[in-house]
Amino acid sequence: MAGQLSSSMLLAVPLAPLAGSAIAGLLGTKFLGNVVGRKVSHTATILGVLIALIISVQTLMAVLDGASFNQDIYTWMQVGTVKLAVGFQIDTLSAMMMCVVTSVSLMVHIYTIGYMAEDEGYNRFFSYISLFTFSMLMLVMSNNFLQLFFGWEAVGLVSYLLIGFWYTRPTAIFANMKAFLVNRVGDFGFILGIGLLLAASGTMHYGETFAQADKLVGMTVPGIGWPLLTAACICLFIGAMGKSAQFPLHVWLPDSMEGPTPISALIHAATMVTAGIFMVSRMSPLFELSDGALSFIIVIGAITALFMGFLGIIQNDIKRVVAYSTLSQLGYMTVALGASAYSVAVFHLMTHAFFKALLFLGAGSVIIGMHHDQDMRNMGGLRKYMPITWITSLLGSLALIGTPFFAGFYSKDSIIEAVHASNIPGAGFAYFAVLAGVFVTAFYSFRMYFLVFHGESRWNHPAPHSHGHDSDAHNEEDDHAGDDHHHHGLQPGDKPHESPLVVTLPLILLAIPSVIIGFLAIGPMLHGDFFKGVIFVGENHPAMETLREEFHGAVGMATHGLTTAPFWLALAGVALAYYCYMINPRVPAWFYNKFKFLHTLLDNKYYMDKFNQAVFAGGARAVGTGLWKGGDRALIDGLLVNGSAKLVGWFSLITRTFQTGYIYHYAFVMIVGVMATLLYFFPFWR
Repeated sequence: MAGQLSSSMLLAVPLAPLAGSAIAGLLGTKFLGNVVGRKVSHTATILGVLIALIISVQTLMAVLDGASFNQDIYTWMQVGTVKLAVGFQIDTLSAMMMCVVTSVSLMVHIYTIGYMAEDEGYNRFFSYISLFTFSMLMLVMSNNFLQLFFGWEAVGLVSYLLIGFWYTRPTAIFANMKAFLVNRVGDFGFILGIGLLLAASGTMHYGETFAQADKLVGMTVPGIGWPLLTAACICLFIGAMGKSAQFPLHVWLPDSMEGPTPISALIHAATMVTAGIFMVSRMSPLFELSDGALSFIIVIGAITALFMGFLGIIQNDIKRVVAYSTLSQLGYMTVALGASAYSVAVFHLMTHAFFKALLFLGAGSVIIGMHHDQDMRNMGGLRKYMPITWITSLLGSLALIGTPFFAGFYSKDSIIEAVHASNIPGAGFAYFAVLAGVFVTAFYSFRMYFLVFHGESRWNHPAPHSHGHDSDAHNEEDDHAGDDHHHHGLQPGDKPHESPLVVTLPLILLAIPSVIIGFLAIGPMLHGDFFKGVIFVGENHPAMETLREEFHGAVGMATHGLTTAPFWLALAGVALAYYCYMINPRVPAWFYNKFKFLHTLLDNKYYMDKFNQAVFAGGARAVGTGLWKGGDRALIDGLLVNGSAKLVGWFSLITRTFQTGYIYHYAFVMIVGVMATLLYFFPFWR
């Protein structure tokens, strides 16, 4: 099947989910009078994503067989020599991303049938998640910066709609506005980077820009003198910091838990947050030429990987623990990008997509079984009541902490080894951060696991003041958003229950790649020709070459991993979590009392939100108040509007004294006017 791929078949990949979204969103809502019911809506959207998945898998097989595609599908406009078009670049990177996005999205669609069964916005939700899938597919399939930016902004827009899905809840509205504004900050940098590259290269197409990379190296930003390529790459990465939630633009991601659990899985696993990782990998021919940009990336990633992991330790809301895990793992991917190990970052992106979607959907299954109580302090002992959710969540947790032979082990250990072999400035700090992060990840992951599935049952005597949920988290509505009278949590005498098949089936299907995909894919993706001609690594960056020299097969890597520091750190984290929450629960209480200041710091998320509220939001309010009082009220209303009115009134007050109505007054004024004119033109003193 080597050769060219069909443009019509490729068009069907993003358009099939878009068609499903249109059916559910237009015909299945009040917009056009609820023409179709729930069954038609979820069938249309699931069918659209299934079609996209089938074609994506066929495309990946064809690309592996030698097929390729890099063409414009539609020309929007020509501005001088710059062509603005919609086009696709299909290679192993984009084909792999297409498969990951559509497969995880399909699992989320199926899961949603059970999870959102009693929600009034059922059809609207299906429309949104299909539109989200369309946006991400347009992003990963693009061959030019214009389409990349379109997909970039589209996923941001749909995430805004999904995070605020329950729009009657003030917390949801605050969360989606927060996500929207923080992403605008990153997107400002992103569009600046695109603008710099367009001004320097005169083209929007990836290939044409990459072909001029050597020329761009010697250019500087006009008027500043900074190296243009470094400035452009850092600006592009600032966009990635917003989308992929890197410090300090990470603050929106934990609050995205205000959306329903299925969209939490989709945002955190396969769409939106992975967009930044994909973008930097796609731009590897440019980033490879700027050690300054790579150093900036590796330090930001290291900070995110370690310090966001710390926040997961003190969370009591089950979804927020998984959310902070996502932040930490995105930091790992970013560290790999900074170490010039782009293929390792993409590899971890793929493995993480499966086990993180599994963990989120598993958390959602627990929430269903607990009647929408999300506080882990009210759980315990769920293993015997929810066996499928238990075993799949255990597999996901083992993959997350990097247990040998599980998917996460191969990608996570490869990141650690790549950073250790890197010569990028900042790699030393990054190596410490990712190594320490292994222990932290294992501790908070199995703290969650033990609190939820083992130990004594606590649902009949909930935690004090929790009222069924954590003080820093907000429960989801399963009947009507904003229903103040709906009960959350199990009532006395109730017991947890396993979720229906439509919920547990996606868990089982996601558990399979969470276990085996790393073992199967590490050879070709990292040490074979999978990314040959797609991802570029310079000879002065030795990380990937070192990994290839030390790789002796997937089995050998796993067995050797049993003797390395990451494995023992992970084991220590699991053992400590077991001791603290199963053997001696007084230890966390002692630690809290002894180091309350540290708990307060973590509970306030390093005071980043308060800093943003005080400095940026407060500054914006101060500037707005100043503009309102000084500009609007004083200048515009006071001087221009009211001042001009007063001037006209004063002038009118004077002129009306001459309007007496007497003819002899008017005659007198005319005579005076004629005399003044004569004196002006014919002065007698000449």
